Amino acid sequence: MVKFHATTICAVRRGPDDICIGGDGQVTMGETAIMKNGAKKVRKIYKNSVISGFAGSVADAFSLTEKFESKLEEHSGNLKRAAVDLAQMWRSDKGMRNLEALMIVADKEDMLVISGTGEVIEPDQNFVAIGSGGNFAYAAANALYNNTDLGAEEIVRKSLAIAASICVYTNDNISVEKL
Repeated sequence: MVKFHATTICAVRRGPDDICIGGDGQVTMGETAIMKNGAKKVRKIYKNSVISGFAGSVADAFSLTEKFESKLEEHSGNLKRAAVDLAQMWRSDKGMRNLEALMIVADKEDMLVISGTGEVIEPDQNFVAIGSGGNFAYAAANALYNNTDLGAEEIVRKSLAIAASICVYTNDNISVEKL
């Protein structure tokens, strides 16, 4: 089976009004072919009050994002309740158990990683990164967050650019959403 590798996502919170998630645009088929350079893997959802970014199987990630949006509607925009409800459904639904994706979601109060094993993780730091280049972006965000006064968007963009310079599954076609 041909696997599609997608992506690097980085999120940073610099105070209550400076929250940003960004992602690269590359979708890779197998180990050697770039299928798309400009995929948009971050977007605003739920009345533009939540930002989300996904990594992993593209089709699975779209499916999860749609399900997460419906959970946000169900819970009147409560990010944590929607995330926990999605995670419970992810673990218990036979069809969803095989979805291969990770999501970062954030609103004005919280930033969460929702994992493919149905876990909801609140990062220890005000930054997090996932995906094939996630470790590179995370290391860059850590250095920039703790050693500069850059804003969230600048840290996200620079961290993703650094990841793109190292990871073959990450490109420098970066899209960003900010609250």
